[in-house]
Amino acid sequence: MKVEIVGKNGFAPSEANKEYALKKLSKLEGLLSEHENLTARVVCKVYKAFHKVEVTIPAKNIILRAEVEDVDVYAAIDGAIDKLVRQVRHYNDRMKDKMGKKGIRTTEVFSEETRIVRDKNVDLEPMTREEAIDQMELLGHDFFIYLDKETRKTNVIYLRNDGNYAVIETTAK
Repeated sequence: MKVEIVGKNGFAPSEANKEYALKKLSKLEGLLSEHENLTARVVCKVYKAFHKVEVTIPAKNIILRAEVEDVDVYAAIDGAIDKLVRQVRHYNDRMKDKMGKKGIRTTEVFSEETRIVRDKNVDLEPMTREEAIDQMELLGHDFFIYLDKETRKTNVIYLRNDGNYAVIETTAK
């Protein structure tokens, strides 16, 4: 697995920070051993009262992502990696048990020249509502945009305040 570790908000990761993150990410390599060409992007930020660590690992059809805040950068790294381990195990178990698929498929998305900006583009993958819910939960978001496999329309699925899900179906005029 390739790893890119960067600092933001005035935080410059030390060699010790980088080595610690690499050591912790090795936990994921065991779970993703069948997959090649993965790139993990670790962003460490500092604020007045805490550190924030964001780890993103794009793979084909899913994006593994964890974000943790803690007063200690090492504890934030630990928390983010623990979240990712749970996500990978959950996703792989679900794919194997319910869909008969192999688990996470990979594709390299980040390169060394990639810049992160606020604008977000969404590549719509054809999927069912259930797959969209799984992806939304993996990302930890309360909504998800996807291309419906049957209707081939862009839909938004979201978590309602009552704990249920709702779908917004689009129609072009």
